[in-house]
Amino acid sequence: MDAFYASVEQRDNPELRGKPVAVGWDKERSVVCTASYEARKFGVRSALPAITARKKCPELIFVKPNFEKYHLVSHQIRSVFQEYTDLIEPLSLDEAYLDVTENKLNISSATQIAREIKDKIKFLTGLTASAGVSYNKFLAKIASDYQKPDGLFVIKPSEAQMFIDNLEVDKFFGVGKVTAAKMLKMGIKTGADLKKLSLIELSKYFGKSGAYYYEIVRGNDNRQVISERERKSIGTEYTFDKDLTEKFQIIAELYKIEKHLIEILEKQNSFGRTLTLKVKYADFRQITRSITLNAEINTFNLLHKASRSLLKSVEYNNTDKKVRLLGLSISNFDHIISNSKQMTLKLD
Repeated sequence: MDAFYASVEQRDNPELRGKPVAVGWDKERSVVCTASYEARKFGVRSALPAITARKKCPELIFVKPNFEKYHLVSHQIRSVFQEYTDLIEPLSLDEAYLDVTENKLNISSATQIAREIKDKIKFLTGLTASAGVSYNKFLAKIASDYQKPDGLFVIKPSEAQMFIDNLEVDKFFGVGKVTAAKMLKMGIKTGADLKKLSLIELSKYFGKSGAYYYEIVRGNDNRQVISERERKSIGTEYTFDKDLTEKFQIIAELYKIEKHLIEILEKQNSFGRTLTLKVKYADFRQITRSITLNAEINTFNLLHKASRSLLKSVEYNNTDKKVRLLGLSISNFDHIISNSKQMTLKLD
């Protein structure tokens, strides 16, 4: 989806249309969740600190996120996907991989399916989506970002190698800013440059990621679309406007987080056995503590007792260890992962 959260807010509030919008809290320690394309012209991006975003764009309009609404829209979009395939691998509320090799409508063209999905999403939600079509995840992901917003880009097998050779390394999915900067210092600017390095050299310079780079630069990515991904954890955390310095403050705030977490677990009907407490201090030092029970943590009382037990194990001093963030997460779920074979499909 294109600037998903911001686009939903602009759709629902005509006064925001055409204006620079950031979904997030306009507070010193908050970050931008999503920025509208009008805001992006000023350099405002997701994960940018709110205070920095405000400096880049003084006219920026902050809108508090409404995740319940975003979930509802996401379900509408998912319903469109399901008209074509059950092989859907969500990456987030606004992004997913679809395997349409064997699709429900027996359409032979993947590009036609992508175009129909975009049109139906626009009709159903009033929002635009960008689609990338190719024969593997790596290329489809890059293609989906290539002509945003409202884009549709296809990378055919016969065109893939030339496309990759000319692609700048900072556009490679899986190459972060730090790695891209390292590559540029080494004189690696494009896929063609990266392909000159052997597997041994790539592993030497980039560790475990070296093997991944060796394959994708040759257009190889054998990862399947997994329709039901294993849920590793469910959690919630909060960064405070002012550091917590007193024990009663920490206990009170943690209690609120416990209540929020159990509501999420009950809503999703997912309960695990391991509870993890996350504490970040004012100096950005972070610690975690975990406890695993013999049974699922499926009531507030169980969660509260386990949480208090973890808090007692955390050493803190009211003067030199001010608490900046608290978080709780549940893990150790029992989920099934499904796989499917792949066949050949015409891309256009």
